[in-house]
Amino acid sequence: MIIAVYGKGGVGKSTTTSNLAVAIAKTGRRVLQIGCDPKSDSTFTIAGRMIPTVVEVLDKFNYHYESIEPDDLVVKGYAGVCVVETGGPPAGSGCGGYVVGETVKLLEKLDIMSKYDVILFDVLGDVVCGGFAAPLQYADLACIVSSNDFDALFAANRICESIVEKNASGYDVKLAGVIGNRCDQVDLLETFTRRIEAPLMGVVPRNEGVRQSRVKGYTLFELEEMGEPVSEMTSEFRKMAAYLLSKPEGVVPNAVGTREMFELFRGEDLPWKGSNGKTAASTPSVR
Repeated sequence: MIIAVYGKGGVGKSTTTSNLAVAIAKTGRRVLQIGCDPKSDSTFTIAGRMIPTVVEVLDKFNYHYESIEPDDLVVKGYAGVCVVETGGPPAGSGCGGYVVGETVKLLEKLDIMSKYDVILFDVLGDVVCGGFAAPLQYADLACIVSSNDFDALFAANRICESIVEKNASGYDVKLAGVIGNRCDQVDLLETFTRRIEAPLMGVVPRNEGVRQSRVKGYTLFELEEMGEPVSEMTSEFRKMAAYLLSKPEGVVPNAVGTREMFELFRGEDLPWKGSNGKTAASTPSVR
């Protein structure tokens, strides 16, 4: 099973993907996580360090693909999860999306992907260009990580549009669902998932333990083993892992038009709006 995890930058996508990978690995599956972000920080909580990227390995071997072995790219980390980082060009030069596409080709050439039961792509989702959308061409399922705010959901909708486009182009990738992260509330998430006709497959609350796990370089499951009070979060990841391993059919999302996205939440009972969804007269409009 190949799962592509997308989400707006800064929404906690890599933390979510890493904990999902560990939750799946703890069921006995062989798991590979592929970080597809030029920052190359997707997998450090699993590996315990920043690992060499595909770009760095290629440079080391002067781009002689035939000289590269799987062990040059793949690092085994916590809970037996194996990880790869694509890396990317220096800031302001080159195309990070192109590197993602070339990484997938290299992994296939080395027959790395066939050795795992579950592969998770952790993909930058702010701009879903052809390169960053490449994992959707290989994936069975996609998951979108989003917080309960408009900007994250706007990016989520762009990812839905990419899934629709891939299906129209003959690829068979479906949306498994949306994962709420850093959520105090879920009202906007629920409105959005109803509109795109996809499940809200899990919600991770805002919690200091999650932030600390990232700062300390541990997954939540490691913190749990250390006695930290994070069982509420690890339980949610176990539930989401079980859902994915049940091989849900998934859906082609009913993506929202860009203009409609700006209208979608106007009817929500937000504190600065009146009961009819319009700006309350007693509160000046930010516009």
